[in-house]
Amino acid sequence: MKIHFLIISLFSSLIVTSHSATHRADVIVYGATPGGFSAAIAAAREGASVLLLEPSAHIGGLSTGGLSHCDSNQMVRSTLMGLFDEWHTRIAKDYTQRGLPAPYQPQVKDHALWTFEPHVALRVTNQMLQEAGVKVFINQGLPKVEKSGARITTLIAAKDSYEAKVFIDGSYEGDLMAAAQVDWTTGREGRKEYGETYAGKQYPKKTMKIDGFDESGKPLPLITTVKKGNEEDGDSSMMTYSFRLCLTRDPKNFVPLTKPKHYDPARFELARRAFKAKENVGFDMYPLPGNKFDGNNSIGGQISLGLIGRCNEWHLADEAGRQKIWDEHKEYTLEFLHFLLHDPAVPPHVRKKFEGLGFCKDEFAETGHFPPALYVRESRRMKGMYVISQKDILDTPTKDDPIAISSFPIDSHDCQRIALPGGGVINEGTIFPVRKQNPKVGFAYHVPYRAIMPKPDQCNNLLVPVALSCTHVGMSSLRIEGAWMAIGQGAGVAAALAAKKHLTVQDLSYVTLREHLIKQGQILDIP
Repeated sequence: MKIHFLIISLFSSLIVTSHSATHRADVIVYGATPGGFSAAIAAAREGASVLLLEPSAHIGGLSTGGLSHCDSNQMVRSTLMGLFDEWHTRIAKDYTQRGLPAPYQPQVKDHALWTFEPHVALRVTNQMLQEAGVKVFINQGLPKVEKSGARITTLIAAKDSYEAKVFIDGSYEGDLMAAAQVDWTTGREGRKEYGETYAGKQYPKKTMKIDGFDESGKPLPLITTVKKGNEEDGDSSMMTYSFRLCLTRDPKNFVPLTKPKHYDPARFELARRAFKAKENVGFDMYPLPGNKFDGNNSIGGQISLGLIGRCNEWHLADEAGRQKIWDEHKEYTLEFLHFLLHDPAVPPHVRKKFEGLGFCKDEFAETGHFPPALYVRESRRMKGMYVISQKDILDTPTKDDPIAISSFPIDSHDCQRIALPGGGVINEGTIFPVRKQNPKVGFAYHVPYRAIMPKPDQCNNLLVPVALSCTHVGMSSLRIEGAWMAIGQGAGVAAALAAKKHLTVQDLSYVTLREHLIKQGQILDIP
């Protein structure tokens, strides 16, 4: 999230630069994540005037910022229609119109891998926003809110004022929701709070048989704690953030990896010991079109691209504070790449896997070819009219007011790395995918309209499709771009209808909402 960089786009006519003005629309969406831009497009297609505000210079969140190996292969794709299906259909068409083979067949709802290049995803996203007539404002920073009772009257960002009938918080962090003083939570619930077996502390990974302390008895770098705590209890930890790297070995499109600013070999002593103990150190790479790779934090690895423990304060930080955390994640990523390529402790077969990789000349030029979007896997979660928990995914998936169907497995990355005083190091917090085995997809379940609505006495003209109302276990399944696009579309349609009918979002008729969602292609019946 490099705030000071400007996106250069073929569709720059969409981008509005403002100078202490007041802007008005029927619907305002804050946050151009997949859930946010889908909400904006859906609302505009219902006839609403729509403004899309993005705190950074990057449009599209992770879907255009490096996450190019679409996780929908682990979902029930037949339930992901509407804008999600259109977006992917247009990506495939972008390739064929340029005389290239389609990287995948979106009309086939199987579990094949769907992969694409970030700049193609960005081009398609901008095209869809432009065609819908959505006005986009970038570099808006964190929002401030003015309210009259339970109603937001004005959103203030980048010295401008924005007025609307209905607002949508499309940010990963729930920043607008928090500014509007809607109840929210972070971290992890205890197992008893919602009766979730996957809540509390989770230890599916084996203990590494290595010493996590230095010669003076202090924890090594990359250790987050020396106390395991009660396994039943919740805490403030969140699953690790990282970047999704776009890499290549193609000499025609190759940019050397950026060197870290202050590489300290001592930072990776834990990784050296892990290699000696034959543990999994490195990261996953998924092949992409254009001779590229999507580099991802390894959920099964012991030490990978995730800077475990450094994301817990992200939601509370101001713009400068988030920039500092962002920079720390970038520096760690560059240092980790340098370590894998140059440290003598790295086994030859591991080094060979990553040798020759560089950034892509045709990706992310505005940010030095480094991804512009930090992978905020979870942050704030609203405490709204309904809280989605483990039982809603695995036991009681049907609801009376669905706006979308989600089906990604319950899947959490590491939250802590613990040095055990008696010896050993263990990563804690991973929930390995909870899914069906044949095929290996998650369980389909309804996302109810109530889960994106605040309690009416707190705010009655706000919808929250990304930082929606759920537990940590619930977010471990909901936290995927395909689900957020579908939920965002539901929020956009609801916002447009509430604005048109001069209703609070809580008073909107679900029968009417359902009718319009189906017209926009949403699938609302669980197969």
